[in-house]
Amino acid sequence: MTDVLESLKDGVRRFQTEIYPARAEMYTQAESEPQRPDTLFITCADSRIDPNEITQTGPGEVFVTRNIGNMVPAYGEMLGGVSAVIEFAVSGLGVKHIVVCGHSDCGAMKALLTPDSVAKMPTVKSWLKNAHAALSVAETLHERLSGTSLIEELTEQNVLLQLQHLKTHPSVAAAMATGDLTLSGWVYEIGTGVVRVAADGSHTFTRIAK
Repeated sequence: MTDVLESLKDGVRRFQTEIYPARAEMYTQAESEPQRPDTLFITCADSRIDPNEITQTGPGEVFVTRNIGNMVPAYGEMLGGVSAVIEFAVSGLGVKHIVVCGHSDCGAMKALLTPDSVAKMPTVKSWLKNAHAALSVAETLHERLSGTSLIEELTEQNVLLQLQHLKTHPSVAAAMATGDLTLSGWVYEIGTGVVRVAADGSHTFTRIAK
């Protein structure tokens, strides 16, 4: 415990001495002005994912929420932190775009494929119900088409399912109806840095070209 805490504190010291001084004006401005993010970024709690690094955004530019498997419970089913973030981002901050970002080697997707691995984690097991429909779709498509591995197919189908769930939230539905909000699904490949995007209602993920 002590070693871990000291490592974190060392990181803070490096931030204060090496990073902050060069960006002091940016941080001061960020504190003195209300946040005005254009995007809500919903992604996995996986420690290998850094939304700001992936999108090269700074303080105040992206509103972020994270959870296991980048899930969005359909409205009314599990009202809580995720629902509150969505409502605040859309109705309070007026974001113009929402990203649901899945990723390669996702532990939640692996758990869906091997449910016994979370048998002793009842809360996680319950949470994963938000992706059961994606598992059914992925298994069917994989059996019939077999174009990608099952976990790759599941990762994509989970992102698409969570986008559907997003549309059941009243704030999202209203903003989309007036043309004030758009959605996209992303899959981030950790090992290569590749990001594939499905936008404008597409179910096909297209790689962002360099």
